[in-house]
Amino acid sequence: MTSPTPLVDASALAVELSSPTPPVLLDIRYRLDAPDGSAAYAAGHLPGAVYVSLDDELAAHGDPGEGRHPLPSAAAFQRAVRRWGIDDGDEVVVYDDWNSFAAARAWWMLTDAGIAARVLDGGLGAWTRSGGALQTGVVTRPAGTATVRPGRRRRLDIDDAAALARDGVLLDARAPERYRGDIEPLDPAAGHIPGARNAPTTANLDSDGRFRPAEALRAAYADLDGLPVGVYCGSGVTAAHAVLALRVAGHDAALYPGSWSQWSNTPGRPVAIGDRP
Repeated sequence: MTSPTPLVDASALAVELSSPTPPVLLDIRYRLDAPDGSAAYAAGHLPGAVYVSLDDELAAHGDPGEGRHPLPSAAAFQRAVRRWGIDDGDEVVVYDDWNSFAAARAWWMLTDAGIAARVLDGGLGAWTRSGGALQTGVVTRPAGTATVRPGRRRRLDIDDAAALARDGVLLDARAPERYRGDIEPLDPAAGHIPGARNAPTTANLDSDGRFRPAEALRAAYADLDGLPVGVYCGSGVTAAHAVLALRVAGHDAALYPGSWSQWSNTPGRPVAIGDRP
């Protein structure tokens, strides 16, 4: 089950929150330089929002060969979903204060598991600019009963990614300097998957951190019409953001969760450098 539109704006969300059946709000506060967003959340969040730890609840931790943010098991994700107070049939809205990168990871995982979810377009900033109030402290909802059924969304393993780069379209959502191999601050090798095209997901946003209009995104990705498309990034987080943008543009792109952190940790996988695929 997925919502017909993956985004909701702040004014529409305010109306929904005052309705008899408001959505469940999840605050995915996370940044690369501040992965624990719990203090920022407690200092001010949307009223009723539950804090979600990306590192602890939206990722597993294991061998580096799985990547930096591998997807958790279905059982672990179900425990998290129930902790957030979600029941079967609930609508969920997720947000963050980091250009919706972390929120998009939650959106992908929830909708992949059959839970209707949308992203607050523009995140926390859009809410406060619209005059929305903030609540301080920690919100705890009664435990939910939702059952997760992962597998609704398209995903790639490492061999699928290699094949798609060769036979379809594999997009690299990282910054151009990481794609080219000029720098690599996090993973053991610099460069990109041979055959992958650079499409930084930051280009999908306007100056306020909102997604560009659907018409603009459709025009930007018009050359993908009718082609199989997949996306990767450093660790599978911002790639989910690109999948979300592509969904707005009308494309059902696959996610490579392992992304560059898995590829570069796997012996024998080739590495390309420079501007060209």
